[in-house]
Amino acid sequence: MDFDLLINIIISNWYIILLFFVVAILYSSVGFGGGSSYLAILALTGIVYTQVRSTALLCNIVVVIGNVILFQKQKLYNWKKVIPLVLFSIPFAFIGGYIKISQAFFFVLLGITLLFAAITMWISKKILSKEDKTSELSLVKNAGYGGFIGFISGMVGIGGGIFLAPLLHIRQWDTPKKIAATASFFILVNSMSGLIGQYTNPDFFIDWNLTSILLVAVLIGGQIGSRLSKALFSPTQLKKATAILIAFVSLRVLWKHLF
Repeated sequence: MDFDLLINIIISNWYIILLFFVVAILYSSVGFGGGSSYLAILALTGIVYTQVRSTALLCNIVVVIGNVILFQKQKLYNWKKVIPLVLFSIPFAFIGGYIKISQAFFFVLLGITLLFAAITMWISKKILSKEDKTSELSLVKNAGYGGFIGFISGMVGIGGGIFLAPLLHIRQWDTPKKIAATASFFILVNSMSGLIGQYTNPDFFIDWNLTSILLVAVLIGGQIGSRLSKALFSPTQLKKATAILIAFVSLRVLWKHLF
């Protein structure tokens, strides 16, 4: 990339780059990738909608891959419980990413998805209080939950952890740390699958000049967040503050494309 072009892109999009950096720090601190917030930011910028999805998924991958490695080192994965969740989510995320959708439908789906994400984040104080009790879900239920969330995630351009984690907390699926680890892995594999699905779609497009800068920003932010989370951030406070922003954006997107 030409140096002058790089400087111009940074100057023109400094607020987007800064927001992505901050989002990566905040979300990585609780095991998420930040896809819902990346979408919220990009939805208000005027960037072509086909690029919005792919950019959010790429940033997801960059952020959560470090978390997955860290969680694996801490031995927080119960693969007998994790594998059924992703067994159907991966192919369905691919299908969701491949499906060609209109711009109007995308933004309506995005608005609904972000609003639901905001609500689940706002009520997360109750969800996160379950520390010790765990329960087993049947293979069919695990596969069903994973497949449905994976499909929606692939269509919209998120990893799905924002939906999966609250669900697992409500069902007392495992301890909060293991659920956070599972959500990170879920986000990683579904973001990769959804991105591949989008790439195989003839309408796939991405501006690598801007996206590469955003990837560097979230890479640095994600590394900072995953290491400083316990000292600096409360997961409940983080989610409530972000929920307000996402709810505002979702309502604005829905208002613009429905009325």
